[in-house]
Amino acid sequence: MTTRREFMKDAATGALVLGAQSSLGLKHSQEIRPEAKSRVVVARDPSLHGAGGRLDEARVPALLDRAIASYTGMKRPVDAWRQIVSNGGATDKVIGLKTNGLGGKGISTHSVLVMAIAERLQQAGVKPGNILIWDRNARDLQACGFTINTDRNQVRCYGSDISGFEDEVETWGSSHVRFSKILTRECAMVINVPILKDHSMAGVTFAMKNMYGVVERPQELHAAGCNPAVADLNAFPVIRQKVRLTIGDAMTSVYEGGPGFRPEHLWQPNALIVGQDRVAIDQVAWGILDKKRVEMGLKTLEAAGRPPRYIATAADSNHDLGTNDPQRIKVVEV
Repeated sequence: MTTRREFMKDAATGALVLGAQSSLGLKHSQEIRPEAKSRVVVARDPSLHGAGGRLDEARVPALLDRAIASYTGMKRPVDAWRQIVSNGGATDKVIGLKTNGLGGKGISTHSVLVMAIAERLQQAGVKPGNILIWDRNARDLQACGFTINTDRNQVRCYGSDISGFEDEVETWGSSHVRFSKILTRECAMVINVPILKDHSMAGVTFAMKNMYGVVERPQELHAAGCNPAVADLNAFPVIRQKVRLTIGDAMTSVYEGGPGFRPEHLWQPNALIVGQDRVAIDQVAWGILDKKRVEMGLKTLEAAGRPPRYIATAADSNHDLGTNDPQRIKVVEV
């Protein structure tokens, strides 16, 4: 039997099937090559929020379908999801949906989006018990609107407070962490479902920083604006390989004062941001946040002294997690 230490060694040398920059096998490959561009889809629905800022939940599945269709180049959502599952190596294995409820009710991943993803996965042939909605703990999941459920005959939902963490401390660069057993032992593939927020230290919290929720003591990774910690954390093989797709929740956001709920700075971009290149996604998200900040008379994150420097670090040759070069990112607005 392969030990966890042997697994990490093999992964680090590229011996596992899922490569560090492997593609989902979609029409628009996200493998980073000099001649290629990372595809990031920004799907919007201006009518997503109605009077009083109330989310029209019935419109969310259609927005998800439009985003996935554009990203994959497939007309039928079920075909797109079948290919995502198949090429993610998880046809008969557990797929984790990693949410973010740290900000509390009002600025957490929307449960309606996550359940729409779970429904599409089932339509693609994934058994309900092979879908696991997860986060740090019950509090964060309940903030998203979920009920804890460990029944293997249903879509499951629980946190690392139930699964526990690995005994062994893993090291990559500045990050010394113990991973959630949900990530290491349960999930063959993870779909990252973060929520877009301003962050008082990191500048932006979205795709890559959502991985702080998969380790035991994320508070130890916040020095120097979370740089290089965010990049180092995402470079661990278990994250690099298993997190295969990001469906970013930008339906609601905070553009100042995050990562907690700040009603005075609440904003409704009414969007989903989809892609595989986690660096490109965060670069695009940074631009979206900065545009809103300028509209509201605030300084850009750079001018405010807290640019998300970890994005460039994640793109460097040492980490090689994706691209932050606008010339190599194809943003598709739909």
